[in-house]
Amino acid sequence: MADRSGLSAYYQHATSFASQISWYMRRKMFATFMEYFKPGPETLILDVGVTSDDSFQESNYLEQLYPYPHRITCVGTEDGSHLEARYPGLTYRRVQPGQPLPFAHSAFDIVFSNAVIEHVGSRAAQSGFVRELGRVGRAFCITTPNRWFPVEHHSGVPLLHFLPVNVYRGLLRRTRYRYWAQEENLNMLTEAGLAGLFPPDWHTAIKRIRVVGVCSNLVALGKSE
Repeated sequence: MADRSGLSAYYQHATSFASQISWYMRRKMFATFMEYFKPGPETLILDVGVTSDDSFQESNYLEQLYPYPHRITCVGTEDGSHLEARYPGLTYRRVQPGQPLPFAHSAFDIVFSNAVIEHVGSRAAQSGFVRELGRVGRAFCITTPNRWFPVEHHSGVPLLHFLPVNVYRGLLRRTRYRYWAQEENLNMLTEAGLAGLFPPDWHTAIKRIRVVGVCSNLVALGKSE
């Protein structure tokens, strides 16, 4: 997800303060991931959705914080080859949006995907994305911003996204944040909406990540088999 300048669209409207908050929240999500799964040095992890950006401290935080980066395979739609140089033993593969992942069934112990699901399109596309992650991994950790957080994470605009979706998108199209008005670029999820994407026979838990008492991010964790 990169625009013509080469910088990921997510970071086009980021500020230093927003970056600091994002780094704080991502460390909390990482702690949730580690506490839930307690992965060890033999655990094989697939990280779906790494970014080419390396100018923000919160970029690719799993690779930064995980104690066994050589056990990570990561994929993205941008050039992430720099990650292989930064984390010896890590494997990077570039993929095409909407295409099946180039891995066998249950190839990984855990599939990790941070803040990608809100960018894959319609609810049907989001459900398909979840099932594809469950195909290649025996367990999953999927994070997304909470739609009901007062400040929309991508644009930084407060409260506007509380309006009905069609009204919100119509108003956003009139601003410099029009990129985020398109469903294929941003389709935000509530807790109930996220939970509804998972097959009923999967063991799924939804964790809330809070800042100043308000839920800013949602983390879905569990097993797909």
